[in-house]
Amino acid sequence: MSLEFLVATAIAALVAGGVYLSLRGRTFQVVLGLTLISYAVNLFLFAIGRLIVDRPPIYDKAVVEHTDPLPQALVLTAIVITFGMTALVVILALRSFLESGSDQVDGRVEADQRDEDPRP
Repeated sequence: MSLEFLVATAIAALVAGGVYLSLRGRTFQVVLGLTLISYAVNLFLFAIGRLIVDRPPIYDKAVVEHTDPLPQALVLTAIVITFGMTALVVILALRSFLESGSDQVDGRVEADQRDEDPRP
């Protein structure tokens, strides 16, 4: 098997899992789904820069082939943005749970949760 096939399969599995979790009804699962999709995008951006093993990311006269440094810089930037976005979404989900008493995405309270008060 080639390296490209393995990377493409990993990207497809992350996207499939991310879409599945994003379509669930609870906020924590939606947050995990969005995180998986962002990991898939990071892996895709990294794969754009040609998958070459043991090559420098900058131009060198001694080495004929080099990898493209732009996708690597994009992935590093995307990791920071993803971390900030995930932290914000977790805080919003927690605030929504504390305000509504339910972690359902549509805001409806299930029958077994109506009698419980989530706040101490």
